[in-house]
Amino acid sequence: MRRIASSHEGRLFVVVVVMIVALALTTPHFFTLQNLFDLMTSYAFTGILAAGLLVVLISGGIDISFTATASVAQYVAISAALAWPLGWVGMFAVAIAVGLALGLINALLVSTLRISSIIVTIATLNIYYGVLVFLTKGNYIYTLPDWFGGGINWPLLSAHHQTYAVNLQILLMVVTFAAVWLLLARTSIGRQIYALGGNRDAAERAGFNVFRLNLLAYGLMGACAGVAALAQAQLDQSVMPTSLVGKELHVLAAVVLGGASLLGGVGSVPGAILGVALLAVLENGLIIAGVPSYWLDFFAGVVILVAVSSTALELRGRHRARPAATA
Repeated sequence: MRRIASSHEGRLFVVVVVMIVALALTTPHFFTLQNLFDLMTSYAFTGILAAGLLVVLISGGIDISFTATASVAQYVAISAALAWPLGWVGMFAVAIAVGLALGLINALLVSTLRISSIIVTIATLNIYYGVLVFLTKGNYIYTLPDWFGGGINWPLLSAHHQTYAVNLQILLMVVTFAAVWLLLARTSIGRQIYALGGNRDAAERAGFNVFRLNLLAYGLMGACAGVAALAQAQLDQSVMPTSLVGKELHVLAAVVLGGASLLGGVGSVPGAILGVALLAVLENGLIIAGVPSYWLDFFAGVVILVAVSSTALELRGRHRARPAATA
């Protein structure tokens, strides 16, 4: 218990609980089951993407293009489902395949060009998004397949004459976080991803296939983008090519808040979940308090700035330590 309490996740959990208690005491409508389910539903898109981005950050890279990847996967999958009788499995297969393909392109570029992953993915963000808008002319899709538009609702509990159900968004977020946790915590590949982010040179000397690990990390990010895209499409009941791009900082802020390092090798699924929860509670509190929503963008920007600053200070400390060690 002492180890958990002294960890980043433990401290973040305390912060989330304090914020929840403060909002519950000041706003009677905040601490309700309905508000909890609404928050999980509205933040499923961010959570699913945060799960994928966590793996990329732990591997020592970074991906900024996932919102554009999600936009492309969403438009292609819904268009295909409207044109052919794909069903649930076929539509998710299309979305995941498109996201996986675009993620693998990122991995190939990062591995072969040997330049910063942030530069590569900023470029692919604009390429993917530009091609999508050009080909679709920015047209929205307002009609979804009937079986998809209705989504799923699995009754979970009943209270005060109201039934609370697990919907598609919550289900996909839980499954995605569970899958990523299993990968990172219960497989040898997960340990290799941590080792790659901790020290790339040491990982190569140990015989790890860095190229394959990059393919896995960025490919998984793309697959998560495909899943998140369909979750958001069902929630919005429409497909808008321009609606997803621009949410990158919120996802990155959530993962960094959860303890993932921009240097790689550090991060956990519980931390990412708590980071998403903190952003969700903060935004909900701002809305209830009547504060303009752009303050959440301000907060996300501050988080990224602090993370980048701490990363720069850590790198500076490493460079100073090397001459001392060699001396």
